[in-house]
Amino acid sequence: MRFIPHVTVATIVEDQGRFLMVEEYRDGRLVLNQPAGHLEEDESLIQAAEREALEETGCTVEITAAVGIYLFVADNGTSYLRHCFSGRLVQHDPQRTLDDGIVGAPWLTLDEIQARRAQLRSHLVLDCIRDYMAKPHYSLDLFR
Repeated sequence: MRFIPHVTVATIVEDQGRFLMVEEYRDGRLVLNQPAGHLEEDESLIQAAEREALEETGCTVEITAAVGIYLFVADNGTSYLRHCFSGRLVQHDPQRTLDDGIVGAPWLTLDEIQARRAQLRSHLVLDCIRDYMAKPHYSLDLFR
């Protein structure tokens, strides 16, 4: 059988020390994540990141840089290749209907996110934020 990882995107949006997060029900529990999701056919990684941010938060986001690429193996053995980006808030539509399962899109400080560590969808949520804060950001020219 051929190994095919799931290709996903995530976006870190920071404004005045707060991060745009997503609260969603996953497998019967409330979890916290960045705006994130799967790459769809006929879209670029950047388009996927912008689309997922809009669908999950009601926020139009401009992707500005790449943060990192992460290989994650879930408890069920499924592999995900996560492309994490950073972006800036362009506009928020509070009337927009969010994706199924999404409870809200709060802006949280790093301390607030760390205090909710047990709710994180995976360790990648904090890993990506830490990399965003401490490591270089990469040009979008990296992606073709």
